Amino acid sequence: MSMVPGHWHTVHVRPLLEVIALGPGDAPGAVDGGADRLEVVADMDADGLTPSVDTVRDLKRACDLPLRVMLRANDGFTTSGSELERLKMAAYQLARAGADGFVLGFLGLNAEIDVEATLALVDELDGMPWTFHRAIDHALDHDAAWEVVPGLPGLDAILTGGSARGAASGLDELCSRAATSPQAAELIMAGGGLEADHVPWLARAGVRRFHVGRRVRPGGSWKAYIDADLVRSWRTLVDDAVAAAL
Repeated sequence: MSMVPGHWHTVHVRPLLEVIALGPGDAPGAVDGGADRLEVVADMDADGLTPSVDTVRDLKRACDLPLRVMLRANDGFTTSGSELERLKMAAYQLARAGADGFVLGFLGLNAEIDVEATLALVDELDGMPWTFHRAIDHALDHDAAWEVVPGLPGLDAILTGGSARGAASGLDELCSRAATSPQAAELIMAGGGLEADHVPWLARAGVRRFHVGRRVRPGGSWKAYIDADLVRSWRTLVDDAVAAAL
């Protein structure tokens, strides 16, 4: 979708399929399977932290898919001044290593969107696009969070399962939010335990971006590399569901 004065209108483009990559060994399967973009992270035991500069550099050499790189230093969603300074430096170094965009977002002590901390890091991105990650699902007041996050500068996607418990619990909320707000539909990247049978419902509600991790790895194991056939099955599923919804 794109915005014109006074209203929204739909532009039919291929839906986005983003997959989580942990290192260069994931590149061949993602490319061969037809993924559009990689979300680059480390330590999935902590639901994804900032990867090393070497990981990003090696992935950049291994493929030409856009790399959207995680900026997150702990397994929660709050941050501190000293940690934020480290993340700012990491953003600079990762951009030089080949990051095409970033994934970030913070909550305050009362589980509200921490706009100040988020903007402090966004200011270091020098205009690069970024995704607000699933911190939004852990906000105490989802409606209040959705009032704030879409207006943040440089943001072009919100990774969300609709619930802190993931897409299986949040599917109804995601579909409702997308169906009633064209702006939300444009920004939502559905993820967080996304299952194949969620995709047609989301597509009918207007969602055009999808994010998968374990589902494109044999046995759902983070120790296994991305499998091209599994990516291809998701590529077909997403494309067919969106085509049917148009």
